[in-house]
Amino acid sequence: MAIGMSARRWPRAASALLLLTAGLLGATGGGAPAAHAAVRAAAAATAADTQWFDDPADAVLTVQNGSFVDGYGRQVVLRGFNVSGESKLAENSGLPFASVADAQKSADAMRNLTGADSVRFLLTWAYIEPTPGVINYAYLQNVVAQMRAFLDAGIYVFVDFHQDLYSRYVFNSGSWYTGDGAPQWVIADGGYPAESCGICVNWGQNITQNTAVDDAMYDFWHNRVLTTSAGSIAVQNEFLSTAEASLAYLKAQLSSAEFDRILGVDPYNEPYAGKYDSGQTSATWESGVLWPFFQKFRTEMDDAGWQAKPAFVEPNLFWNSDISFEQQAGGLSNIGAIGTRYVFNTHFYDDAALSGVLMLGGASDGQYDSEFSTVRSRASSLGTAAMVSEFGSPVTGYTSDKSPTVLKAMYQALDSNVSGANWWSDAAASGPVLSGTEWQWDIYNGQHDELMNGNASKVETSGDAWNGEDFSVVDMNSSGTVQLRYDAQLLDRVYPIAVAGTTLAFTYEDRSLNGSSVLTWNPVPSSLPAVSTLVGGGQYSVLVWKSDGSAAPTEVNLPSSFTAAGTTVVSDLGALTGLPTYSATGHTANAPITVAALPSGGSAQRLLISDTSASGTLHYALVTNGSTSTTSAQLQAAQQELASWATSQSL
Repeated sequence: MAIGMSARRWPRAASALLLLTAGLLGATGGGAPAAHAAVRAAAAATAADTQWFDDPADAVLTVQNGSFVDGYGRQVVLRGFNVSGESKLAENSGLPFASVADAQKSADAMRNLTGADSVRFLLTWAYIEPTPGVINYAYLQNVVAQMRAFLDAGIYVFVDFHQDLYSRYVFNSGSWYTGDGAPQWVIADGGYPAESCGICVNWGQNITQNTAVDDAMYDFWHNRVLTTSAGSIAVQNEFLSTAEASLAYLKAQLSSAEFDRILGVDPYNEPYAGKYDSGQTSATWESGVLWPFFQKFRTEMDDAGWQAKPAFVEPNLFWNSDISFEQQAGGLSNIGAIGTRYVFNTHFYDDAALSGVLMLGGASDGQYDSEFSTVRSRASSLGTAAMVSEFGSPVTGYTSDKSPTVLKAMYQALDSNVSGANWWSDAAASGPVLSGTEWQWDIYNGQHDELMNGNASKVETSGDAWNGEDFSVVDMNSSGTVQLRYDAQLLDRVYPIAVAGTTLAFTYEDRSLNGSSVLTWNPVPSSLPAVSTLVGGGQYSVLVWKSDGSAAPTEVNLPSSFTAAGTTVVSDLGALTGLPTYSATGHTANAPITVAALPSGGSAQRLLISDTSASGTLHYALVTNGSTSTTSAQLQAAQQELASWATSQSL
């Protein structure tokens, strides 16, 4: 039986007491109480793959100087996926997984197959408040149990209050399309017209062409008062109040160690006005309507005990479209600096590629440098860090032939501002390494049983079972094993997990496949013959950073294609092929360049570079799996080349 409570009618003190009681007792379908989670977390802390710096100081991230920073002062890069799965579907009541066991299977697979360190975890208002004024805590308890699987695997989580096309209940049972977000009672009491998109070939066209969707979104932003079975309810106020109750409950249910790994909250997925008031523009809507909403949400977060967690705020969803007639001014560009209690959170899809007609052929080297450079610039102007919380491309179907190149180019642009062809000559222009979570992770891909808009004669089984999409990077085979649907070299990447200082430049040549062709966009230049010989036809990355004197090492994710024995590292701190296992006496490493397992109990590994030099020292590291046997002379020659190169770049 679900626990119900009016989020609007209880004073906050009473709400907090009820949430604490619920946290101690546990709710129906909810998994282990917080006390049990604390026991599990304590046990995990003694695991053999946990190092001295895998502690609470490492877990808590803040935003400083435009970067995510841990308690050791290291710059952290967040890479992972949207844990969306079935969140937009009814078949598992808006939860991403059918069971906690499947959530745990996913967390383990994500860590081992991709080295991901973060997920964006979707929640849906319709399942939180299916009856006006009453919170469904059974749903939230199931959310906590599934979220805990990722937190206990050492993966950061940020919560996303998700919507698309405002609500599934806008659509009739025979519609070609569906949505997710607002509860049924909001739509029923809104009295909206029969929905119709007219001639639409993509579900996204409903955002601007479906009058019912536009009217409902407009009413949300104007806080329309609805007459409901629970009395008069102002719809935006109700959403905000429900969000506060939900966040307070999540915090009460999680142990302090688990809550440490919660990054923050995305208040509203892909916001759009629906329609503008007379004289209003997209930019003035952002400053006059959207930004005040985010400030209200920030207050609700604070009241729920999330004061130290940032709000991951999104601009008008059309602000960075790469189709000129779709693009609208925005990017929170006229509100001034927002500070570190907010993160500039944006999405990017190649709309031209997805159209199938506006971009012929695949993406190429440096395709998205400009778009992602703009993301970096906007975050800097706003005085905060950036997150690209959705990007992706279809695995099958129309335009999927472009996806291997599109995704390679997107990851390339997350890594650096500079194309592969120009990186070695202009590394200083790389800019910060961007954090990002790809859309999406759905282990049930191709195995769904979704009644579209509740219609028993329209059962969706293929792809993502949502508006014809097929974006999931994983599925399960007949044995129930989670497997990647893209080339592993594309998704299992070298990236700097935590840098003990300031990252100055980074690149990764993944050598991923486009069909049977190897994509090489960043060859080592002929001016570095020793480096080129070491890399050969293998994968490689280069990281350049300036140290800050931190005792904790720089951590770099090592894909499964980089074995400890077969990895070569050439750095000013040492050069070797074959990585020794990390160990330390106190906080002093046994060697400057080592390998250790990620703190997840799986097979994923990380490169550790320990630095005892003075703060401000320039460091570089080439990491490659191109050669399994090297001589000391080859390593020394490559070291000299890289030292001269780094000096020439004025890094």
